[in-house]
Amino acid sequence: MELRGNRGAMGGLDVRGQGLGLGMPAIGIPASSIITAVQQQDYSSSVWLRRRDKLEHSQQKCIVIFALVCCFAVLVALIFSAVDIWGEDEDGITEENCSRNCRVVLVENIPDDISFLDNGTSHLPLSVGLYSLLDRAIRVVEIVSPLWLLNSSDYESSFQPAARQGRALLSRLQGLKAKGIQLKISSGPIDSTELGMLAKHYAEVHYVNTTALTKGHLLSSFWVVDRRHIYIGSASMDWRSLATRKELGVLVYDCSCLALDLHRVFSLYWGLQYKDFIPSFWSKRLFALFNRDAPLELTLNSTKAQAYVSSSPDVFIPKDRSSDLEAISRVIQEARHFIYISIIDYLPLLSRSAQRYWSRIDGLIREALILRKVRVRLLISCWEKTHPLTFNFVWSLRSLCMEQVNCSLEAKFFNPRVQRDGSLQGINHNRFMVTDQAIYLGNLDWVGNEFNLNAGVGLVISQPEGVEERNSTVVEQLRAAFERDWFSRYTRSLQANKIPVCNKHQINRLVQIKTSHIDNGPMPIRTGQHDNGPAPMRSSHKDDGQTGVKTRHHDDKLSKISHQGKANELVPIIDSYQERGRVKMSHFDNRQVQVKGAHRDNPMEPPSQSAESSGSREILNGSL
Repeated sequence: MELRGNRGAMGGLDVRGQGLGLGMPAIGIPASSIITAVQQQDYSSSVWLRRRDKLEHSQQKCIVIFALVCCFAVLVALIFSAVDIWGEDEDGITEENCSRNCRVVLVENIPDDISFLDNGTSHLPLSVGLYSLLDRAIRVVEIVSPLWLLNSSDYESSFQPAARQGRALLSRLQGLKAKGIQLKISSGPIDSTELGMLAKHYAEVHYVNTTALTKGHLLSSFWVVDRRHIYIGSASMDWRSLATRKELGVLVYDCSCLALDLHRVFSLYWGLQYKDFIPSFWSKRLFALFNRDAPLELTLNSTKAQAYVSSSPDVFIPKDRSSDLEAISRVIQEARHFIYISIIDYLPLLSRSAQRYWSRIDGLIREALILRKVRVRLLISCWEKTHPLTFNFVWSLRSLCMEQVNCSLEAKFFNPRVQRDGSLQGINHNRFMVTDQAIYLGNLDWVGNEFNLNAGVGLVISQPEGVEERNSTVVEQLRAAFERDWFSRYTRSLQANKIPVCNKHQINRLVQIKTSHIDNGPMPIRTGQHDNGPAPMRSSHKDDGQTGVKTRHHDDKLSKISHQGKANELVPIIDSYQERGRVKMSHFDNRQVQVKGAHRDNPMEPPSQSAESSGSREILNGSL
């Protein structure tokens, strides 16, 4: 019995030992050893479990950190790839090693029916200048233009000789691929057969939907060739800019510093293709190299000068770039003797719908006249899209000097040619300003919404006054071009009770009236006390001492020409102040302009005209 009990006890112990998995015989093993072995096994298991938990936790941390790093990298890539130029090569050109010894040339297109016989001032033809850039191209030609209409097949019947230049330029652009030269074009979303033809010849074309980005239009017009040569001016890639319009621009050769800065503006447009938003951060490759506070120090035609590139609108301006308004303001504020302005449209209104006075440029001109006694001349294009309020604002400027000593503001309107079919040709398409110290060439008209909505580019060049050979400077050359236009027979002075008729429908109506009264002699022209010329000036600057006599002589000549009418194909004049809109300049603190009885007095005037400027209208209408 005792043995069975012991065997039973031993057997039970053996069963429990095997159940515990010790794998050792139960006979002869103390119970304490078995308990110790069990504890060690439990400890090893707990350690392994803890290590496994730590390992899994570490792996989870790594996965989370890796995911965060990937997200951050993607975010940075999205931010800085808003303008995709990271991989673009700038040919190793930097601000430190770029060329500053440059040559500048003025280029113009003078229509065949415009002749400046009394002034031999002339410059390189625009088409010849553009061909010279293509001749110098080695690797890449970059072009920004608001219009592409070089093939004039629809107009060959009327302007076949004039249309030849546009077709020749298109052919030259198509031939760049055969020479191994890359052609890159940035344009607005326009329907252009020429762009389609160039794309088939392996040109790269990027379209910028400026309307979606700013509710405006791309009006910039410039070339960059090999990041060494540039063109900026009023002409677009339109056959009329090479034939029937009066255009002006500048070519700058062997100037990689300035070309690299303008190339960055092109890169901004280039990277905005397919974008319907404006990036919050711009790439460093788009930052301006020079601006109005830190201009480029260079040599132009062996003369020391300063230059920089400006742009518009503000939402398209990366770090360090000066806006067009800032550039215009600086040039006006630094003028000491004279400010000569040649512009298509001058209208200090923000928009037609709100009728808000826009004082940015108008106020600067008033300060220059009254506070600094600077002589100001305004040469404004007279064409079918000229806003009727333009004459009111110009007259308001002139009235400032009527009772002021040493105050001089003169205004003239450049008349286009009236063709037999009633169309207007030879429109002065220039957009520039020249002072005694600097020039500004831009792509925008001086209307408020131009600078707020539309994309444009400007170039400022300033040169010191103490240069011996002033005729070689671009400032003096542009001044000579302005004075040639100013004293030509194609301009009309703004006189009391007489304003130029700029709408071709009004022109046709007046010509018909004159023809119907031809048997009764010429139509009478009423005159007033201020009709013989501009408001009298009490004194003038010594810088223009002889100019005043020349101006009076030329105004007398123009008054004689005005009686000849159709014989010289000049635009007639409305001789009633009531035929233009009367503007009551009141509540200037609120910057409001109230228009009274604008269209009832003149039934021939269109019932409504938008305050948008010529560049936007040209794109919308497809013609000028």
